[in-house]
Amino acid sequence: MKTEAEIRAALVHYSRESVTRGLSNATAGNLSVRFGEGMLITPSGIAPDRMTEDQIAEVAFDGSFRGDWKPSSEWALHAALYRNRPEAQGIVHAHPTYCVALSTLREPMPAFHYMVASFGGNEVPCAPYRTFGGPELAEAVAETMGTTYRACLMANHGMIALAGSLGAAFDLTEKLEVLARQYQLARTMGAVTLLSGAEMDEVHAAYKSYGYGKPGTAKG
Repeated sequence: MKTEAEIRAALVHYSRESVTRGLSNATAGNLSVRFGEGMLITPSGIAPDRMTEDQIAEVAFDGSFRGDWKPSSEWALHAALYRNRPEAQGIVHAHPTYCVALSTLREPMPAFHYMVASFGGNEVPCAPYRTFGGPELAEAVAETMGTTYRACLMANHGMIALAGSLGAAFDLTEKLEVLARQYQLARTMGAVTLLSGAEMDEVHAAYKSYGYGKPGTAKG
């Protein structure tokens, strides 16, 4: 069990990593970790390179918060997922270039690669567009991800991933961006051949012995 200080440090670290690795820019995106009866979440309007651990906000799932720093405008999005997914311990919402581009099609990412199965289904769904920061967006994303998907695209916006730790959610974010880039490249070359339902069933079965589906605990 990580201490509050360790969680705050991890949130600052992964916020900076999200910019360094091209997953977000400036103040776009937000990260959180379940904490007590609520969460610790990155602050509103502060770029990661200027963010400090004391600026991380402690927020209840009703939006009330402690401290001098206003939480991310997307706090409701995180809260909805934590309420709906008790196994979630860390969430990353980011605006990676290829995920954003794919989200403008308002289509799921299909089973063009077996690694799509690692996100909990035979596709990575796309949540319908809603204005950022509102309860409607939180509801739409929570409904889209349901109880099985570990990530989804957010139409004309970005993506979001949840996992058993913040580090594992960050890893999913990076993986989804790589897949989005590969899928878009494949589409430029012609019709993409998708894996069948039976083939994806075999992948899901193989992942069970590989570690897929188990809470990520290896990182922050």
